[in-house]
Amino acid sequence: MLQNAYVSLGSNLGDRAGYLLLAIRGMFAAGLDVIRLSSIYETQPVEYTDQPVFLNMVAELRGTTLPPPEQMLARMLRIEYALGRIRDVQMGPRTVDLDLLIYKDERRDTEYLTLPHPRLHLRRFVLVPLNELVPTLEHPTLKRSVNDLLQQVDDSSGVGLWRPNHLGHTDDV
Repeated sequence: MLQNAYVSLGSNLGDRAGYLLLAIRGMFAAGLDVIRLSSIYETQPVEYTDQPVFLNMVAELRGTTLPPPEQMLARMLRIEYALGRIRDVQMGPRTVDLDLLIYKDERRDTEYLTLPHPRLHLRRFVLVPLNELVPTLEHPTLKRSVNDLLQQVDDSSGVGLWRPNHLGHTDDV
């Protein structure tokens, strides 16, 4: 039985790495117990492709300390808002994006929350960092491992480990 939750983090505006760090700090400040982080990946945008490249990663949160999924979503939205997220273009550029991918074995399908995330299995930029953390994790509804989903995904967008430049700057975008 799945006990933890997984959150995707992404940024493609400004100091992308800085926004990811601030989002992680925001999760801690919101009482969310982050226990592991994937590496950071530089990824090509999908769907709305006329925008800067992203930095993406996945955070694992301890399930025994989590608020209900709706409260968790509300906390994540407050973090996005505090970090300047503006929702003017669907799938458009953003300072930070937090998506609740999987919350224990929970399933939801409401106007505001769908669990597991409805596009999780379609996105290489989510599957690669999730696979790094939990390759054998079974998707709650598809009943396939993350590694299997990654091997079968149709998304061919570029996803590679992020390498900050050697001068010590975190971002030169």
